[in-house]
Amino acid sequence: MAQQSEHKWGMVIDLDKCIGCQACVIACQAENNVPLNTEEIFNQKRAIEWIRVERYWEGEFPNVKARFLPVLCQHCENAPCEPVCPVYATYHNQEGLNVQVYNRCVGTRYCQNNCPYHVRFFNYWTPQWPESLRNQLNPDVTVRSRGIMEKCTFCIQRIRRTTRNAKREGRKLEDGLLQPACAQACPTSTLTFGDLNDPDSKVSQLAKNSRNYKLLEKLGTDPNVIYLKKVDPKAAEELHA
Repeated sequence: MAQQSEHKWGMVIDLDKCIGCQACVIACQAENNVPLNTEEIFNQKRAIEWIRVERYWEGEFPNVKARFLPVLCQHCENAPCEPVCPVYATYHNQEGLNVQVYNRCVGTRYCQNNCPYHVRFFNYWTPQWPESLRNQLNPDVTVRSRGIMEKCTFCIQRIRRTTRNAKREGRKLEDGLLQPACAQACPTSTLTFGDLNDPDSKVSQLAKNSRNYKLLEKLGTDPNVIYLKKVDPKAAEELHA
């Protein structure tokens, strides 16, 4: 029986704070060497975004309001993408992460077809960057070749580096010290990342909020990404009336 890990990484997304600025999308692209989405790629519907911000509209004109929903890999405890991979390129590790091993992937796209959240992307072309952008590539992250699957990893390179440094220095990993690029770039602190095994961590406290829910929870995938419902102003007024 596998030994239980000290950490279980998860994220809480407060929809009441999201303004749809997509800073998280750009930060993820820069941190993880996500291929550029050119006009040609968009026209062929082959765009790659490890995190996307879905936009919904509420109400009738002129009283229309935009609602935003950031969606990334849910790092499911019972991930439907994992059992269908014939080469074990995707698996769930002891720290709550749905790991993608790029060197194993042979591009069957079975995992993409089995993911109900549509957060896995197939790399149709060899990634290319203009000369002016090549120096901005992150040396800690591999540039994925053509023909494999890509997805969010909670910036695992940051997790590994930060935990190694803490272990080397003989100190406990402080809550909030470790953040993926999307959470670090968010101007409204919509995304909160941390250790769900730590009852005192901010992410654990937020996960217990009465507004919490999980995407497509009835499917039984048991995601490690928890959402907090947007506060309804009218309902709040009636509650405090």
